[in-house]
Amino acid sequence: MPQVMEFKLPDLGEGLTEAEIVRWLVAVGDVVAVDQPVVEVETAKAMVEVPCPYGGVVTARFGEEGTELPVGAPLITVAVGSSTVPQADPVAVEAESSESGSGNVLVGYGTDHSRQARRRRIRPAAAAPAPVTATVVPVAPVVPVAVAPVPVAPVAPVAVGPVAVISPLVRKLARDNGLDLRALNGSGPEGLILRADVEAALRAPQPVVAPPVNTGVSLSPAGERIPLKGLRGVVAEKLSRSRREIPDATCWVDADATELMAARAAMNAAGGPKISVLALLARICTAALARHPELNSRVDLEANEIVRLSSVHLGFAAQTDRGLMVPVVKDAQAMSAEALSAEFGRLTELARAGKLAPSDLTGGTFTLNNYGVFGVDGSTPIINHPEAAMLGVGRIIDKPWVHGGELAVRKVVQLSLTFDHRVCDGGTAGGFLRYVADCVESPAVLLRGL
Repeated sequence: MPQVMEFKLPDLGEGLTEAEIVRWLVAVGDVVAVDQPVVEVETAKAMVEVPCPYGGVVTARFGEEGTELPVGAPLITVAVGSSTVPQADPVAVEAESSESGSGNVLVGYGTDHSRQARRRRIRPAAAAPAPVTATVVPVAPVVPVAVAPVPVAPVAPVAVGPVAVISPLVRKLARDNGLDLRALNGSGPEGLILRADVEAALRAPQPVVAPPVNTGVSLSPAGERIPLKGLRGVVAEKLSRSRREIPDATCWVDADATELMAARAAMNAAGGPKISVLALLARICTAALARHPELNSRVDLEANEIVRLSSVHLGFAAQTDRGLMVPVVKDAQAMSAEALSAEFGRLTELARAGKLAPSDLTGGTFTLNNYGVFGVDGSTPIINHPEAAMLGVGRIIDKPWVHGGELAVRKVVQLSLTFDHRVCDGGTAGGFLRYVADCVESPAVLLRGL
């Protein structure tokens, strides 16, 4: 006798509490194997394929593509135990990843081997109910059946009190459509309001409202409303927090990058992997941070302390179809220009493909922002909270420049540094920026500290 196992959206880590369904990888009636990815979801930080810990026949999917689900919400149900489908243990279900890596492992998040695998016993259907991760219900051989929603007519709002709703999806559906759940009679057990009830109420004819009388007052157009959620919401929250908490200041300087560009051309002409301008600027930044460690720090508000960090985890801004992302190169201070160039390329490709793991987007200590790729000369960057500084780099273009006492056409770039004024004063920030500019103008300066 097959049993129906309910698989819920697992904890995605990194403080993430919800995910949006991007693409279902299976349909109702499909046969799935243990740990087979069944759905692709998008969190605020990455695209993730979610594997199912059960093998069997998919009997239901919860949520259409584009639907946002909270962690712990039902994702799919799978009938297991049939002799014609892949088997899963109906008595014990893995609650966490085992040493072999099977179980609820999210692609890109990895398996945590620091904890021992635990098994959760599934009680027989006749036993007293207990809160378990997987729900087991004996059923006959599975045949998907479409159930028509029960029409429910809206009624007058009831008195204030608890609403008979369990599912967070039902609450969200009503909230997104401006529907008062207190105005519904539920068709579920003991008046429980189901999703079908909400959908029926939304399909019901709405009363015709007379247009407002023109009183001569101009009404603003409604315009388009774009939810601040997902990646856009995370970016908005970080930028707002940065402005609220960090007393920032910006200084900038124009630099003659002719010698830097010539040095890069010579390196690439010598053969081997190509070295990017961003990699050379990153190598200059790590050298400058070694001289001015105040800018590789963060402020601990609770302890009222400045924490200087020993390693440089260098973030860099990458524009993708999903928006602006900041991948982080760990221990950049220990890498050569060639290694930095390769790591920038690898992380950029993952960012554009939406395959960055959360660990690739966290832990930065300093950010390098090359906004010159957008064809602009200057900017006043907003610090990537909780870091202490960000270096902005404009486009490198030919400009008239006094060189050797004469006017010449040189390749000029504007550099701007936004820094947290709590960790240092203008003298330190100016010294950092001046050293960066000196290395850009004369790369040989960098060799003195290597």
